[in-house]
Amino acid sequence: MSNLDELESQSIYILREAFHSIEKLAMLWSLGKDSNVMIWLARKAFFGHVPFPLIHIDTGKKFPEMYEFRDHYTREWNLDLRLGECPPIEEIDPTLPPAARSAARKTAGLKAFLEKEGFTGVIAGIRRDEQATRAKERVFSPRNTAGAWDFKDQPPEFWDQFNTEFPPGTHLRIHPLLHWTEVDIWRYTKREGIPTISLYFAKNGKRYRSLGDKDITFPVDSNAATLDEIIAELEVTKVAERAGRAMDHEAEDTFERLRADGYL
Repeated sequence: MSNLDELESQSIYILREAFHSIEKLAMLWSLGKDSNVMIWLARKAFFGHVPFPLIHIDTGKKFPEMYEFRDHYTREWNLDLRLGECPPIEEIDPTLPPAARSAARKTAGLKAFLEKEGFTGVIAGIRRDEQATRAKERVFSPRNTAGAWDFKDQPPEFWDQFNTEFPPGTHLRIHPLLHWTEVDIWRYTKREGIPTISLYFAKNGKRYRSLGDKDITFPVDSNAATLDEIIAELEVTKVAERAGRAMDHEAEDTFERLRADGYL
């Protein structure tokens, strides 16, 4: 098996374990490269059909290309898409730096949506290599009823043995891409022919490495205008994947505060 085959096989195993073990399960769809790969893997895992709802918590501030992509592939892939709203910025913790405060709207919207709909497990497309705090995550990550994550108290996961049995009231986040890297995502996207939002490809010497709200997400310098060029760039770049995310340049503990509160 190739490296991509091994990654795919493990992720499909995780998705099937989650579907088998969790009574009310959903998958988050951020519309970015990772969650699109995740949907693709789910369709493979369940023979062309995604058997659980897709949740998009809409801040109302995504790029137009992202909304067009969402609407098109919701129809083409026959997805059960559920939309959640975010509270106004005035209701968010004012002690957070500006960009983090804006990003925290999504966390608040997700928590309200999950409480309303009663999902006990949510699949999310985070990766350990994307950000230092995410490196502390587990594949099956327990949260309390408010969605808070205790990064100092995570269950061990050795030799792909995942704990799927937790006390009543535990909310689970499942991360089937945790073991992937950014370049793995793009190599797999190329191999499988997975549709991709055009913002990831360079135009006038700039492209987006990571997609979020348009007012707090910025492109990085790049001439990579094809999948092959993106892969070649990532093999040598020293620029962090989230270099274009404004919140990652704010206070040092900001991301950890957001993650502890339920941010993805």
